[in-house]
Amino acid sequence: MADLPKARLRVREPSFYSTGMDCWGPMTVKVRRSQEKRWGIIFKCLTTKAVYLEIIRNMNTDEFIMAFRRFVSRRGVPKELHSDCGTNFKGAERELHECFKAMSPELQAKLAHQQVEFKFNPPNAPHFGGIWEREIKSKKNAIKCCLKDRVFTEVVLQTVIVEVESLMNSKPLGYASSNISDSDPITPHMLLMGRRDPVLPFVSTNATKEIRSKKQWRHSQLIIDLFWKKFVADYLPSLQIRQKWFKEADNLKEGDQVLVIDNQVQRGDWLTGQVSEIYSSADGKVRVADVTIKGKTYKRPVVKLIKLEQW
Repeated sequence: MADLPKARLRVREPSFYSTGMDCWGPMTVKVRRSQEKRWGIIFKCLTTKAVYLEIIRNMNTDEFIMAFRRFVSRRGVPKELHSDCGTNFKGAERELHECFKAMSPELQAKLAHQQVEFKFNPPNAPHFGGIWEREIKSKKNAIKCCLKDRVFTEVVLQTVIVEVESLMNSKPLGYASSNISDSDPITPHMLLMGRRDPVLPFVSTNATKEIRSKKQWRHSQLIIDLFWKKFVADYLPSLQIRQKWFKEADNLKEGDQVLVIDNQVQRGDWLTGQVSEIYSSADGKVRVADVTIKGKTYKRPVVKLIKLEQW
C-alpha cells in the first residue's frame, strides 16, 4: 500500500485546500402530492477530514456546478478537487475551463491563482478515493436504514443532511481521553470555526411519539438519532481494519500482456490487452497503466490487471 499522498498532508494550507468529492443516492422526497428523487454530494477535506454535504436535484453538470458554487461560497475555493470519472464532474471541468478561456486577458491574470485543478481517479478504482468513498458508504447505509420506505418532505431531508454534516465534523481526529481534566481532542469543527461547537441534543427518546407527531422537525430529530446509532455501530469499528496490499509485487512494464478484470463483460468473455504506458508513483510503484485492447486504449488500476505469462 502506498504512502499518504501530498493531498492528505497539506499542513500549512486552509481547510478544503485539497478536497475529495462524490455523489450518492437517490433518496425519495415528497413534493406536494408527488414523489421526486434527490441525490447527495459530499466534499471532504483530505487533510482535516472535515465534510460538507449538499442535496442536488439530479446528476447533471448544471446541478453540480451550482452545488460547487454553494460549497465555495461557504468554505472557500479549493486548490484541487479529487473525484472519480463521473460525467457530471468531467462536464463541470470542461465548462469551467471554457468560461475561464472566454474571459479577457486582464481578468484571466487576476483569477489565475483561483483556478481549481480537477484530478480524476482511473476508472474502476474506488480505492484511489477511499477516504471519501468509505465516508459515503457509511452515510448512505446509515441514512438508508433510517429512512427505509418512509417518504419525507424535502425540508426534513435538508435538515437531516446538515445535522449529519455537523455530527461528522464533531468526530475527534485523534485520541480522546476519558479523563475529564485532559484537553479536548481536535475535531474538524475546531479547525473550521476555532471553537468546540457541540451539536444540539436530541429532545425526546419516544420513537412512537416522534413518528406520530405532525411536526416535521421532530421527524428530522428521530432520523438523525437513528443515523447516529447506526453510524457508531457500523462505521467506527471498521476504522481499525487494514487487510490489503502488504506483499510487494513486480511492477508492470510496457509491452506486458495482461488480463483485464471487468465485471461488465458478458459471461465467457476474457479481455486481454497489452500495456502501452505505465504511471509510476513517487515511491516507484506502478499503480495505474494504459492498456490497449483491440486498438482502443483504456486507463486501469493495476489491481484490475493480471499479468499473463509468456509461453
